Amino acid sequence: MLSVQFPLCIGNTRSHHKEYYSCHSKTVSQKRNKKIIMAAMINDTANQEYDRSKEVKQFDDSKIGVKGLIDSGITSIPRIFIHPPETLSDLKSKRSTRLPDSESNLIPTIDISGLEDSNRRSAVVDKVGRACREFGFFQVVNHGVPLEVLDRTIGAIKGFHELSTEEKMRWYRREMGSGVSFLSNVDLFHSKAASWRDTLQMTLGPNLPELEEIPEICRNELVVWNQCAKQLGEQLMELLCEGLGLNAGKLKDLTFLDARTMAAHYYPYCPQPDLTVGITSHTDPGVLTVLLQDQIGGLQVKHGEGWVDVKPVPGAIVINVGDIMQILSNDEYKSSEHRVLANGCHDPRISIAIFFNPLKRDSLFGPFPELISPEKPAVYREFIYTDYIKRFFTKELDGKSLTNYYKL
Repeated sequence: MLSVQFPLCIGNTRSHHKEYYSCHSKTVSQKRNKKIIMAAMINDTANQEYDRSKEVKQFDDSKIGVKGLIDSGITSIPRIFIHPPETLSDLKSKRSTRLPDSESNLIPTIDISGLEDSNRRSAVVDKVGRACREFGFFQVVNHGVPLEVLDRTIGAIKGFHELSTEEKMRWYRREMGSGVSFLSNVDLFHSKAASWRDTLQMTLGPNLPELEEIPEICRNELVVWNQCAKQLGEQLMELLCEGLGLNAGKLKDLTFLDARTMAAHYYPYCPQPDLTVGITSHTDPGVLTVLLQDQIGGLQVKHGEGWVDVKPVPGAIVINVGDIMQILSNDEYKSSEHRVLANGCHDPRISIAIFFNPLKRDSLFGPFPELISPEKPAVYREFIYTDYIKRFFTKELDGKSLTNYYKL
């Protein structure tokens, strides 16, 4: 049995006031029914130094995730989740300053039905291209994925994250060797502060993991969602290419449809949402992201100097441009910073992102030659994808550092 002591921030209590939790992990015999125990200890000294790296490791070793902290009964968040003043002041200003109604729903919602008709397709390509240039984000409706599939996928992911801590520990790992992992914060050991979410990660392409490795509670739903998202991804890649005046199959030919990864996030209730975030401001590294979200809300996109809500639209799927698409398009398309606010609702927020990346990881990538001219020279240098993605996973999630790094 593993016992972990982990200091917590007590919000408005005295500086020496700390709480600790103890976590019981599985025994060798894999017994279930272990309980997470909460104990309050107030006899700590005021002079004890805060060892962040130690506390991060203790949290990760406990394998309970953020959901486990909430289940243990905490009423204030651990110090490793408290973000620096510059982040918090930005959050507070955006929470208190709301955009006018005319600007509060700027992210376009595009009907992508009827693409077999050439006139209709041309109009959709124009709308998608405009959204990619102005926002880097849009939502699609009439996309061909049945509403039942969307609802069942969200419900299945919620079901996984609400399994007992002991059941989920089987998948808690930071390596993706089996193709499936459950963890809290992919950048936990690189970030300045952790974010209030847990994640189920899964490799989807070119091949799914062995079926027995996928949690049974969401296995069938994820197999179906993977098929639907791949078909939708191919359709969207064609529209993105046509919006640049390129051959519709160019991204598919570069294997961007084949390497797909899922991150299914669970944002539980946060008792102090003004001190942390659901996910920090960042951009996605791939060519595009297909995101399924529930109706709770909290996703925001940076637009100009402010932040715009991506309001949930029933039956819609959120699409955003990734960094490598911005690079390939030679800055025609925009990979926008986005973030998720900490969830102050008692109902959890669920979102399921599928990232589309190239299968040919040793290939060179850079701006498409067709988009380079004397009037508009290349904005980025070429790079090997393995170096590019390694850079992403060895840093914290922070703004547009990838595109800035490869800029000429």
